[in-house]
Formats: sequence, structure tokens, C-alpha cells
Amino acid sequence: MSDYEPIDCSDHDRLESLATLRQIARISYRGDNGEPREVEDLIEDLYARDGVEYLRTAGGEELRLDSLVSVDGKRRVDR
Repeated sequence: MSDYEPIDCSDHDRLESLATLRQIARISYRGDNGEPREVEDLIEDLYARDGVEYLRTAGGEELRLDSLVSVDGKRRVDR
């Protein structure tokens, strides 16, 4: 069983829009140890695996959507 917490639909829609438009995004997230991290890259794909949703950047980063804090300065709805 996963401890994944789905993100708000409006946040998911915004990520899909950025991916479709191929816009570079500044993504702030919590790393594996909870430390704040940031990456600036294209969102290449959004996908689910084993009940957890992820995004993959063009640079190869795979981020759980529930680890995201903000994208382009816009905080997640449930944060």
C-alpha cells in the first residue's frame, strides 16, 4: 500500500498544460529526506506507476507529484 497523497485536479491540469506547451518550469519540491530542492526544466511526461503519480523532466528527473511544493512560484492548492 502506498502513502501517496493525490494532488488537486487544478494542479494536475496546470502540469499537463506546461507539458503540452513545452514550457520550461521552475519546480520546487521536497527531496527524499524532506530537504527543499529545485529544478528548472521541461516537463516531459506525467504518468502513474503502482498507484503513485510522477512527472519526468527532459533532464530525466522523476518526481512524485505529492512532493511538489510549487511550480513557477504557484504553490500547490493543498499546501
